[in-house]
Amino acid sequence: MSLSPSRVFAELNADRPPDQPSPTMGTAVVVGGSVAGLLAARVLSDHADTVVIIDRDDPQVTGARPGVPQGTQLHALLPGGLFQLERLFPGFRDEALARGAVEAPPAARRNYLDGRLKVVVPDDADSLAGSRPLLEGLIRQQVLRLPNVKTITARATGLVFDGTTVTGVRCEVGGVPGVERADLVVDAMGRSSRLADWLEQADWDRPVTRRMTVHLNYATALFRRPEVTPPSTVVLALNTPRTATDVAGAAFFAIEDGRWMAMMAGYGNDRPGRTADDFVRRLREQFPPEFGEVADQEMIGDVQTYHHADSRRRDFHALKRFPAGLISVGDAVASFNPVYGQGMTASALHAACLSTYLRSGPDLRAPARHYLALQKVVVDAAWSLSTSADLALPHVDGPYPRGYRFSRWASGQVIAATVTDVATARRFNDVVSMREHPHSLARPGVLLGALRANRRTR
Repeated sequence: MSLSPSRVFAELNADRPPDQPSPTMGTAVVVGGSVAGLLAARVLSDHADTVVIIDRDDPQVTGARPGVPQGTQLHALLPGGLFQLERLFPGFRDEALARGAVEAPPAARRNYLDGRLKVVVPDDADSLAGSRPLLEGLIRQQVLRLPNVKTITARATGLVFDGTTVTGVRCEVGGVPGVERADLVVDAMGRSSRLADWLEQADWDRPVTRRMTVHLNYATALFRRPEVTPPSTVVLALNTPRTATDVAGAAFFAIEDGRWMAMMAGYGNDRPGRTADDFVRRLREQFPPEFGEVADQEMIGDVQTYHHADSRRRDFHALKRFPAGLISVGDAVASFNPVYGQGMTASALHAACLSTYLRSGPDLRAPARHYLALQKVVVDAAWSLSTSADLALPHVDGPYPRGYRFSRWASGQVIAATVTDVATARRFNDVVSMREHPHSLARPGVLLGALRANRRTR
């Protein structure tokens, strides 16, 4: 099924309330209580009599979850993701602010590229700054408030089939095996999803898994934040490969409880900021003055590190045979280089795809091809953004898509123009925040505008 990517993005990001839902099933089971799983459960609550979330972690847990090893690292909620969350949970923004999240309007966001401060886009969309546990905890609480959603702390072990249809999930509760019957099963098991194994065990084909090795090394630290309302709440500094530095970038966000959360990242053998002394020194010496001001504050706790080996995607949409009653969401389908901050927003758009699919009145006894086609558009967009940037890294060696040399040159022109040209920066921000499809950056007018802007600044 071929869909217009630009039209899909326009529909998913339409600034209007969705149509009234209508129940289409008895029970839906979501395997995994991740952000993607919770958002899928929220959508399913409009269409199922009962939604069951199966997760190994206690669903009532607060703070960082054992099943989210990267939960202590810096996370971005892009404007596109905030928009989707507000649609799913009216008042989400206000409740997040009440719990300590910090507003990040355009004027409070500063972006540096190779040390050059980029222009502010005055009419850009607002965002929020907060820790992953705060944002995920609020999503979880909103979902668990729903009267038709229940949770089971269990280990999922496989699928139940009736012919070519998935009809349930095998799980173990306290070592005791059981089955949760379902009209629709959602795989939200994240990067380590076992769905491909389960399909193969049931004589279905495995999806092709594509990987791009990036070897990203993260280091994150917390600092006291004396100002309740600082002039800048989100500051990012990215370095392109031509700067020949061992730090790919750094960022700091104002988060809840009067804290700064600061991060720096490197690739391959570069592991900047692994110790407190190295972290503070680099913030002071290698980045704009705002970073030094954060480093001058008291560090809270230890530096937390994380290694992201590769970006990967599982192409369920390409399978010629796929069972009915089954879909995947979030990192179980595709996980990207986290330095671009697409994770939560991509998961929110997967939920929007699920909503669009279910509102079309589908036959759940047939494979969810329309959902897979919608999701492919979202995955392709996020994948192309992250991998095209990763391919420019010296230690990444393909695979290079057709026309890569020209696309790299063109994207380099657009990115360079975002430093000085508001119009180019506006379009670029809309794409990066996943409110528009990347195709919009390939339009001749955008490239010509970027070339003119770069010529003016030579």
